[in-house]
Amino acid sequence: MKQQAETLIQAYYDAFNRQDMDAFLALLCDDVEHDINQGDRETGKAAFADFMAKMNRHYREQLVDMEIMANAAGTRAAAEFVVLGEYLSTDEGLPEAAGQTYRLPAGAFFDIRDGKVARVTNYYNLEDWIAQVSA
Repeated sequence: MKQQAETLIQAYYDAFNRQDMDAFLALLCDDVEHDINQGDRETGKAAFADFMAKMNRHYREQLVDMEIMANAAGTRAAAEFVVLGEYLSTDEGLPEAAGQTYRLPAGAFFDIRDGKVARVTNYYNLEDWIAQVSA
């Protein structure tokens, strides 16, 4: 069960890095809960798809130095990684975009149900990101 959970999370991030949103979204439960970094919780695959479409308009990101861990039952997992990004267009309420690049440590926590992601909680240091794109 642990190995299946780790494989699921690796597939999730592989799809993200390929920008394959169909494969990415297929790994989510229909009622997935998404805890946005320093923001609200959204529920449902459609809301997650909308969030990803917005993110992909404003940012180009690759996740590297990935470490994935899961519990023995395969019901919970975590990932730690580094985000290598480019700020493509201004995201409302954030600094002006001008193609700035950034390198940002980040992590995520997952609940897994029926072989799919049921919850993902993302974390990164927003102040660090703002400092990097404002420099």
